Amino acid sequence: MVDFPPAGQFNLHQTRALLSALGHSPRHPLGQNFLVDANIVRKSLQLANVSSGDVVVEVGPGLGTLTGAMLAAGATVYAVERDPVLARHLSEKLVPLYPGTFFLTEGDAMDCPLAQLPPLVSQDFKIVANLPYAISTPWIDAVLEGVLPASMVLMLQREAAERLTAQPGGKEFGAISVALDAAYVQVPGHKVPASCFFPPPKVESCLLHLRRRENPRKLKPDTRKVIRTLFLHRRKQIGSIIKRLDEKPACLESWLEILPKWDATSMTRPEAVPLVAWYALDDMI
Repeated sequence: MVDFPPAGQFNLHQTRALLSALGHSPRHPLGQNFLVDANIVRKSLQLANVSSGDVVVEVGPGLGTLTGAMLAAGATVYAVERDPVLARHLSEKLVPLYPGTFFLTEGDAMDCPLAQLPPLVSQDFKIVANLPYAISTPWIDAVLEGVLPASMVLMLQREAAERLTAQPGGKEFGAISVALDAAYVQVPGHKVPASCFFPPPKVESCLLHLRRRENPRKLKPDTRKVIRTLFLHRRKQIGSIIKRLDEKPACLESWLEILPKWDATSMTRPEAVPLVAWYALDDMI
């Protein structure tokens, strides 16, 4: 068996050797591209400002490359790993090394997006996640419904990051962009070349860095439902969409009337409605 390296920083040779010893092949459906560059590990910790005493939620710890580095820095880590082979590896190698600061859940991140983080320690926790493309939007959506982390550093496919942080007027702008912007400010992140992973992905990746606003807004559930519905018809005029809705909040007609305050009208498409107008809708609902 391959020894667990100091601070968990597996290079390419160690990663391949460990996967071989585990009899495990990277599973594409789970987005298993393992980080093999120590510089990106350090950059992730730097962006997240991980230090002793921090509480961090990690999604998809994999072989423990980033996990070990955060634990070595003195953080307490709550992690959720879906792959049973990797979860067993982490249980055997990392849990005994950090019995009081590493808490592992084997399961789907969509079922426990915060890795069963106890409510008593959830005030100013951070999130560090290596998100598969398929769950990036629904997972973020789930996080935004609960206690908001102080910051998030997310390893994402570049196009997923662009969708999450899109601004009005572009084709990537959507309901998740509105909800995320309400609560978080995007801080400069970091590009991550494909060569930093094994196996190297066929898409560009990046570290997306998000910091909670001083006065974050959590959109009301009814607001989020309306916005999602409107964006299902993103190429149609917003007034015509609202007329066709069977069930809708009574304030929607009044909201349409005040849209000109933000240079929009009932003829504007959802993707072109300014963020401040969506937040006004949230105030009215």
